[in-house]
Amino acid sequence: MALTPTFSSRPRVLVVGGGYVGLYTALKLQKKIAKSGGILTLVDPLPYMTYQPFLPEVAGGNIEPRHAVVSHRKHLQETELLQGSVTSIDHANRTAMVAPADGGAPFELPYHDVVLAAGAVTRTFPIKGLAQSGIGLKSIEEAVALRDQVLSLIEEAGTEKDPATRKRALTFVVVGGGFAGIETIAELEDMARAAVKLNPLVDQSELRFVLVEAMGRIMPEVTQSQALWVVEHLRSRGVEVLLNTSLDNAEEHNLKLINLPDKSLAQQFDADTLIWTAGVMANPMVRSTDFPIEPRGRVSVNTNLQITGEFGVIPNAWAAGDVAAVPDVTGGLPDGTCVPNAQHALRQAKRLAKNLWASRFNKTMTGYKHKNLGAVAGFGQWKGVAKIMGIQLKGAPAWLAHRGYHGLAMPTVERKYRVITDWFVAMVAGRDLSQLLNLDNPRKTFVEAATPKPKPAAAAPAQAPAEEAKAPESADAKEKAPAAK
Repeated sequence: MALTPTFSSRPRVLVVGGGYVGLYTALKLQKKIAKSGGILTLVDPLPYMTYQPFLPEVAGGNIEPRHAVVSHRKHLQETELLQGSVTSIDHANRTAMVAPADGGAPFELPYHDVVLAAGAVTRTFPIKGLAQSGIGLKSIEEAVALRDQVLSLIEEAGTEKDPATRKRALTFVVVGGGFAGIETIAELEDMARAAVKLNPLVDQSELRFVLVEAMGRIMPEVTQSQALWVVEHLRSRGVEVLLNTSLDNAEEHNLKLINLPDKSLAQQFDADTLIWTAGVMANPMVRSTDFPIEPRGRVSVNTNLQITGEFGVIPNAWAAGDVAAVPDVTGGLPDGTCVPNAQHALRQAKRLAKNLWASRFNKTMTGYKHKNLGAVAGFGQWKGVAKIMGIQLKGAPAWLAHRGYHGLAMPTVERKYRVITDWFVAMVAGRDLSQLLNLDNPRKTFVEAATPKPKPAAAAPAQAPAEEAKAPESADAKEKAPAAK
């Protein structure tokens, strides 16, 4: 008989989402809440936090996939962890509906304080065939699948005789010219060329990489001159960078591009690999709450990270990260809010935890203020671009800055150690070029072995020699001969 889970009746701080904000809020508050007689509950469909800036390096074989995630169960041992999704929030009655990840019956969960930390999801457009032909790069599972797909297609192309099928397998397309898209195509280009060096059946000239960006420039976080340098750098590596260009159709892996500035380029071609990195948006679950939502789909908060409405602060309601419109008092986006990135999310989580705890004792809260220090990006071994406090870097110095920043920003000492170890190993032994097959069907080999094989057909009886077969007919004919007379 299945057991019915029993949840604590202690005053609850409910954290919705286990990403940057959720993890750090729980890390900073779990002991304090427990000692005060309450309980901190974190709800997320995944049992881990993903450090998303590492996804391109996971896809490129520089970082072991499990090292780019942080286990909730291991590091939040004084937190009540529920694997599922918050589907709605009724803050007026301090309750949330939770749908278990295993498909069980939804249940109601009461709380005292709620922290919205649901983050962002991939933003797509109604392009025909995109859902069937494309893959994103927002989760660790997508990064692993992408790495295996690229390596597998190179192997398959080596034995493919049909020129069109071979060309389609060796064409890799990324849509989106932001940090994620640029780092992804650069890491995959590096990995693919390293794989082809080991495969005499495929030539480097057969590899094709295409970057599609709808705007007139890439990477708005860096300066115009740096963005132009990145375009030149990618083109020097054989990447086709198509600016002011959009994907119009992707049915059956046949990609149709529109608005190409260079009319001599083919507007339609086949590609087995289509990677979508064209932006994110606030998690739409916030629309299933009774909190005010601003035009970009985020909840409205003040600098203290308290959710605010028409009549001021909403008691016991907090939000930060990509799901919140956090005012940027230093000057950020044109709408005056913080840029939705990991740099802000990590710092906002720490400030939110301090302010939530201070509110319990009516102490003064401190508003969130952090000037963006800049941006760093890695394009494969010893290649990158960075803008740090106004200082522009490119090449090896930028690559080192990228590794230094993200090595420090990776949550928990344990995960820092694992990632840095991966980097040292990759520098000495090269990136890992091993693909894992049948991850979507791991039982395939066992099922084939355990399935009874059909018995071979019984052998047909041996045929008698021609002379013996005709003998009875001759004898019979002799017996009938006199009667004929």
